[in-house]
Amino acid sequence: MKEDYKKLLELLKREQKRRSSEALRYDWQHNARDSQLLPKGDWGVWLILAGRGFGKTRTGAETLRQWIKQGVCRRLALIGETEAETRQVMVEGSSGLLAVHPPAERPTYEPSRRLLSWPNGAIATCFSAEAFEQLRGPQFDGAWIDELAKFREGEKVWDQLMFGLRLGRNPRVVVTTTPRPTKLLKKLAKDPEVILTKGSTFENAKNLATPFLDYIRHHYEKRWLGRQEIYADFVEETEGSLWTPALLERARESFQNVPLQRLVIAIDPAVSHGPSSDETGIIAAGLTAEGIGVVLEDLSFKGPTNLWIGKAIEAYHRLKADRIVAEVNMGGELVEQLLRTHDANVSYKPVRAMRGKGLRTEPIASLYERGKVWHASAFPKLDEQLCSYIPGVSTKSPDRLDALVWALTELMLTASPRSSVWA
Repeated sequence: MKEDYKKLLELLKREQKRRSSEALRYDWQHNARDSQLLPKGDWGVWLILAGRGFGKTRTGAETLRQWIKQGVCRRLALIGETEAETRQVMVEGSSGLLAVHPPAERPTYEPSRRLLSWPNGAIATCFSAEAFEQLRGPQFDGAWIDELAKFREGEKVWDQLMFGLRLGRNPRVVVTTTPRPTKLLKKLAKDPEVILTKGSTFENAKNLATPFLDYIRHHYEKRWLGRQEIYADFVEETEGSLWTPALLERARESFQNVPLQRLVIAIDPAVSHGPSSDETGIIAAGLTAEGIGVVLEDLSFKGPTNLWIGKAIEAYHRLKADRIVAEVNMGGELVEQLLRTHDANVSYKPVRAMRGKGLRTEPIASLYERGKVWHASAFPKLDEQLCSYIPGVSTKSPDRLDALVWALTELMLTASPRSSVWA
């Protein structure tokens, strides 16, 4: 009898320990840093501008959990860049809404209806920025927007949401995003009625892998991209550069999905492969009937020759390109030989740099200034090369920039686009 009592007591202790551990796991007030906790007061917008890995998604999800548990909000909107990102990051992600709730409080998710339903009757509807017109009609008392900086139609999404935030005593929205210098984000950050929280990647160091932290500190901390993606700064301009973030933002915002008259894949090949080698620049770009150049994809990467040749040919067929254009100053006939070996039917044009890089890039930068180039998406690494390149000063080979220049030169500045081709 005494042995049975001891076993029962041991089981009770284990269960109590398990429950305490689980309670601590879901205790956001205990686990969060001060910068992740809800601001006090009757604010309407909480803007969290923070670096990668700061814990933005967890903060957004925990904020909604608290609103719903306290009865502050019962009709909410979740808005991500795409339908897939809303689901995979905000709802089902490792720091998303399903993960942050203990089982007894966890909402039921119905993907086909884009709906989450909580045991207390609160509901949240999932939206994508791509289909912002769906925000017309519904009304809410709370919302969470994730990665607003990535939205192509950010201002339109924001406007439609604001018209729908009309329920309850104090409707509110939390925005979690890594910044880019968009008009909307800069306006919100300066608005005295917006609660602004800024934070860097390193604030969450105890929850991030040491190799990751070491890598970004070594490779990005002092660079343009690091200021934006690690420290959440609005990076406006590098003195002497031909491109600015605002110029590239305009190119992205101007994009329209219209038919293309021509499409090329441009390659700036790396001449060697190793830890210190350059990347191979691979840019896909097209030309509209109105003469607008459209940057479609940045496929640049560091890898052996057979891989970048294969990637270029794959893009050529997938996008139904007219030709592949490649710089041959360093590689000579190598690119043509490799292309012939992989696919003899690819249309190819070799290009040779006869002028300095500065002279080649200035006409392309001028096209951007005149609004003659669109970007189909955000290309962070390409953007960084464009905005940090200073003619006559920069020494590192800007592979992505070079490929971009060759693509747009072929499409927009070459008098005879059908010359020097084999098929």
